[in-house]
Amino acid sequence: MSGIIKYEMIILLSEEFNDSELKTWAFNYAKSLQNLSASDISVVSRGKRDLAYLIKNQKQGNFIQINFSSLPKYLNSFATDLKFDSNVLRFLIFKKK
Repeated sequence: MSGIIKYEMIILLSEEFNDSELKTWAFNYAKSLQNLSASDISVVSRGKRDLAYLIKNQKQGNFIQINFSSLPKYLNSFATDLKFDSNVLRFLIFKKK
């Protein structure tokens, strides 16, 4: 399958999530990726950490790492979903080598 690229995404979520809510949130977005024809999806929780500076009045945040393979044309749709999610403080998607 040519055109499929491996990506890594880091998402910073607000600190209000407990472990079960975090798993549910991550599962829903992994399912969303799967609906956009992504494959090889793996989700890793990197835990709650102190932030170097306030982001949207938050001192701490939950970090989630999602690795997946997808066609580049589906990234804009997924990034738009993340932009409008009020729980997402920041996110970064980059290609893996």
